[in-house]
Amino acid sequence: MSDLSTSNGSVRASQLNGGCFCVEVDQTTFAAALDRETEIPGFAAELAQTHPWLFARSSVFLSAETLDQMIAVVAAAETAVMLPAYRGAAAAWNPPLARRDPGPRGVFMGYDFHVTPSGPKLIEINTNAGGAFLNSVLARSQQTCCVGVVAGVEAPGPSAFQRQVGEMFREEWRLQNEKGMPATVVILDDDPQAQALYPEFRLAQAQLRAVGLETSIADPRDLTLDGDALTLGGVRVDIVYNRLVDFLLEQPAHAVLRQAYEQGLVVVTPNPHIYSRLADKRNLTLLSDPDKLRSWGLAAEQAAVLAAAVPRTVIVRPENAAELWADRRNWFFKPARGHASKAAYRGAKLTRRVWEEITTSTYVAQAYAAPGERRIPPAADPVSLKVDVRLYTYGGRMLLAAARLYQGQTTNMRTPGGGFAPILILPAVAVSTDPCAVDGMSSPGKACDDHL
Repeated sequence: MSDLSTSNGSVRASQLNGGCFCVEVDQTTFAAALDRETEIPGFAAELAQTHPWLFARSSVFLSAETLDQMIAVVAAAETAVMLPAYRGAAAAWNPPLARRDPGPRGVFMGYDFHVTPSGPKLIEINTNAGGAFLNSVLARSQQTCCVGVVAGVEAPGPSAFQRQVGEMFREEWRLQNEKGMPATVVILDDDPQAQALYPEFRLAQAQLRAVGLETSIADPRDLTLDGDALTLGGVRVDIVYNRLVDFLLEQPAHAVLRQAYEQGLVVVTPNPHIYSRLADKRNLTLLSDPDKLRSWGLAAEQAAVLAAAVPRTVIVRPENAAELWADRRNWFFKPARGHASKAAYRGAKLTRRVWEEITTSTYVAQAYAAPGERRIPPAADPVSLKVDVRLYTYGGRMLLAAARLYQGQTTNMRTPGGGFAPILILPAVAVSTDPCAVDGMSSPGKACDDHL
């Protein structure tokens, strides 16, 4: 039996993810919280029926030092993207609309990591990162037998989270406007009721209303320009919480929103400028080049943080295509403006047909960083699911953290037993000898099985 108090935190986390089954989500508590916070009776039951694999039953272990490293990566990246030379380089592959900075920082930025033996690796940055509202409730619904060994990521209670969200949206308003206060928010997406995360829109609507922001859910085609105002049903829209995947507002159906954004008639968050500065995947070619970042003025310490955490990324071009194909097993290929892991491929599984599509499109190749794993207890034998960790942030500050469990090349929310999962943090020094936390580290021992 190993001594938990002296083993490395990251190793302990990996061991517990491989064998401790006595940590799961309290489904009754979770369902009651969802119904209460949406003020919709039966909301949770309907969600469980329509989205059976949106939430995992198991939590994920993460060491305190790994979380600290991730937070340091976010801070370094947020510093780097404000460098004038960086902003000039990122602007080069984006249209004029995205180059103008109206001020907002972007609500619920998502920094996605794989946890590897050599530390966390930043896989990508997302502007319209979904799941934050749902995960805020999920994080408060975990139960564990490993008392004294782990601690949940600080999950603010419902009222505290609501205040945090309200302050964030009002700060977005202040960053763009010199006076006044926002009164109305519209959660915007194409055909919102058909979206996979429409239930989250409803939760977000309730949370924002609870802090005094009258909130609607709408399709961009429902918006109109009325003089110097963007309106929905005759009511002025102050803030658009943008969940569109047309990141640069290029589609004809979004012309009214684009015009209002260009004229500064509404706060759009996240907006095209935030996307172009942070989430265009070509920007990873800049963030993974420490020499360039140092030459642009980034402190050596922060450049080193990014060098360790951001896998080397290159744009796929005719001149490097043959080399990348020959070495494809060591790369992961992503469309520069992709979303939700669509059209993203692990090089080891590429076919010639798909490769031809990649080389005739705008793609980046990222050095492959294998995801971590979490063994979960299904009805029969335990199975291992892949894990990525998302930090939801605002202005470089972490709001909350969550994991996603999945099988396949990329996250999909269609894996039995997978989905969003709360995170449990292993403190730097653990003192418990709980049998689940020790005997269950390398295999599912009886002490853990008793808790299933």
